[in-house]
Amino acid sequence: MFITSTSNAYWQPGKISNEKGFELSFGEEQQTIRGFGCCFSELGAKALNKLSPEDKKNVLDELFNSDGGAFNYCRTPIGASDFALDYYSYNDNEGDFEMEKFSIERDQKLLLPLIKEGVKRRDDMQMFASPWCPPTWLKTHNTYSFGVFNRTEKYLKAYALYFKKYVQAYHKEGIPLIHIHPQNEPCSTQKFPSCEWRGDWLADFVGDYLGPALEEENVDIFFGTINGPESDSRYSWTRYCDYLGYAMQESSARKYIKGVGYQWAGRNALSQTHEDYPNLEIIQTESQCGDGQNTWEHTMFIYDLARIYFRHGTTAYVYWNIALEEDALSTWGWKQNSLITVKDGKAILNPEYYLMKHFSHFVKRGAKYVKMNGEFSSCCISFINPDGSKVVLANNPYKTDKIITIEDKSYILPSDSISTILID
Repeated sequence: MFITSTSNAYWQPGKISNEKGFELSFGEEQQTIRGFGCCFSELGAKALNKLSPEDKKNVLDELFNSDGGAFNYCRTPIGASDFALDYYSYNDNEGDFEMEKFSIERDQKLLLPLIKEGVKRRDDMQMFASPWCPPTWLKTHNTYSFGVFNRTEKYLKAYALYFKKYVQAYHKEGIPLIHIHPQNEPCSTQKFPSCEWRGDWLADFVGDYLGPALEEENVDIFFGTINGPESDSRYSWTRYCDYLGYAMQESSARKYIKGVGYQWAGRNALSQTHEDYPNLEIIQTESQCGDGQNTWEHTMFIYDLARIYFRHGTTAYVYWNIALEEDALSTWGWKQNSLITVKDGKAILNPEYYLMKHFSHFVKRGAKYVKMNGEFSSCCISFINPDGSKVVLANNPYKTDKIITIEDKSYILPSDSISTILID
């Protein structure tokens, strides 16, 4: 099977050539692939609810069913993300250190019904979760935006209990939650729900509080989702050695850290992470989200981003917005790209949906990433599935068609295209 997509024609049968092209061969097998998916949000659920029941079903089938995107590893926020309808946590009752009033009732209105639509379509679904912000009364600034955690023992114990109750509540709802990340983007505070954590603070929280609290909950802790090192001098303290490097050298934290999640500037730590800890699982936790224009140019950028992640040991790639209404804004006024745009009650599958499908439709859980050899290999991302079938994604960023040859068969890559080749 040979499928290709260009800026004006998605998911089309590719063309075979009788000519020899750039010869490519498979190298040795590397990391095992966990899966591909997207992130759930209230604004995503709100957008999909604008569709008719039949259209919504068709869109969800396209995202999660095996003959569509087959997404099987997805993310959900713990409390409000910047794509919630507004800011909230599961316990806004100041001083409730025993979390007696903890409740996920808010999620049962929009978020959980959408998650369950994905879960029921995939018996192999796996989920991970991270908070953007703790309950505000656990912070020094008592606000959702900006600020840091109140790192006294009473507050740290309460927050670990908050996570435990969250995991228990979601498992009770039948959600296959397998990974917890203690903080979304801890390297910086923002005007949306956020909370700055230094690496040593996170290491202490994981080792002394969160790890022990979750020991019996059938969920692993991943360090993340790390959005550093940042690229300018204002953020010199977000270096790799200040976050994962530090935490992995703290024995109390290290025994609980089963993996690490990176996003945005976190990609700058991929090389060091993979060199120092080749057996530590790395996942990409949030694909960079664009400006709401959903262009083919940004799709090509995301392909290059995925290539960087997989070449440095990543086992999963997760897109950000599952769906948005046309011209939708985050709670702090940012337009972003999405897999689906809902316009006038109709669903539009955006270019980046087809990019994700080029991966997720063909690459199965348990596949091995394989680095390609050859002159055009820098444009390729390749895998070998558990059944032995080979999957080659090939990007042609040039303005003319190119031909690649794999195992004596030649494939025409249209200019400015992304293609997937399945070799049985």
